[in-house]
Amino acid sequence: MLLVVHAALTWALVGLILTIQLVHYPLFSRVGAEGYAAYQREHVTRITWLVAPLMLAELATGAALVLRPPTFVSAASAGLGLGLIILIWVSTALIQSPVHGRLTTGFDAALHARLVTTNWLRTVLWLLRGVLVSGWLLLALA
Repeated sequence: MLLVVHAALTWALVGLILTIQLVHYPLFSRVGAEGYAAYQREHVTRITWLVAPLMLAELATGAALVLRPPTFVSAASAGLGLGLIILIWVSTALIQSPVHGRLTTGFDAALHARLVTTNWLRTVLWLLRGVLVSGWLLLALA
């Protein structure tokens, strides 16, 4: 059951990051200078309420899978899964969150480009996690 919950969390976050990366972030440049700072502050507030509980739950269930992996999931594979989560958190804390913070003062094309470009790291990491946990689910069915 833990694995199913973990996989559901991961795939929810994969869907969310793809939407953010392919739709939402590119549209930041279309908001307009006048209302951009308020828009960005509201974005940060709203997205945090959505993504933070999912990320915390993914981290907790990922750690639980390392501590008690299913018999068909190797310790190395479970560790890889948790390692990918940690890399996502580090990227969020050290790169994307500070850029969002700077964008709350107003639109800056260079910062916006940095956000879109660097967010590909999280997008790819979450996609890799989706593939990894899907593999685990397939092993569970074998």
